[in-house]
Amino acid sequence: MQVDVELYLGDARYGLNKIAGDTIDLIVTSPPYADQRKNTYGGIAPDKYVEWFLPISQELLRVLKPTGTFILNIKERVVKGERSTYVMELILEMRKQGWLWTEEFIWHKKNCYPGKWPNRFRDAWERLLQFNKTKQFTMYQEAVMVPMGDWSKTRLKTLSDTDKIRDTSKVGSGFGKNISNWIGRDMAYPTNVLHLATECGNKNHSAAFPEELPTWFIKLFTKEYDTVMDPFMGSGTTLYAANKLKRNAVGIEIIPDYYNAVKEAFKTTDLYLFEKESEYDTAINQ
Repeated sequence: MQVDVELYLGDARYGLNKIAGDTIDLIVTSPPYADQRKNTYGGIAPDKYVEWFLPISQELLRVLKPTGTFILNIKERVVKGERSTYVMELILEMRKQGWLWTEEFIWHKKNCYPGKWPNRFRDAWERLLQFNKTKQFTMYQEAVMVPMGDWSKTRLKTLSDTDKIRDTSKVGSGFGKNISNWIGRDMAYPTNVLHLATECGNKNHSAAFPEELPTWFIKLFTKEYDTVMDPFMGSGTTLYAANKLKRNAVGIEIIPDYYNAVKEAFKTTDLYLFEKESEYDTAINQ
């Protein structure tokens, strides 16, 4: 079975209406943050950000399958020495649209840029907000399990025989559960903190995230031949990750240079199969 890569050139606010409803299994995206990337995306003021994004999130809600997941990479700005509240405001307004805010992942940037500010330290993390349409969303937790190493052996050495067979905790958390379940285990479920380095020296995009980031979520929330979408495609990181994992990919990008670079990469690289190309004229939407 072949996988498709479908590209749209234009503004996500208008391009999403080209996508049929209930067809996308996973959305992974990082839209321009408030007042960021002014030279390429124009920048959106913090007090206008929620108003700008809500029409987009409404369309994302429409195209996502009931079993699908939306992962939003976003971080609030510091404005005049104070953290802006637009991310929290956006979460509340998206809940009114019908979204369920089901989880929050943290991306720890292992190689964040150094710096010094008079009233705070450098940012070393970003949010990855998980939204769903229903509580019965698809999730493949075993696909992202991590090696335990010798942890279980060293942990169990410090426990008494009683501890090793103690009853499941009434609160059902942590190691209140039967410790004997950990004996002989080679793999464990990860936490909701992802420790990944940022992309350095990326010439194609000013704010590309590492391919490991969308890869992790694609493995967690989709299976082969599902469809993954990034409505702010940028340099195409999400699409490349999806294609490598045999998922169909849909990307929307407003900057022609980025769009053309991704299109050429899929056309000329043997690793990728380019099946569809769709463009629309954003001039009529200005």
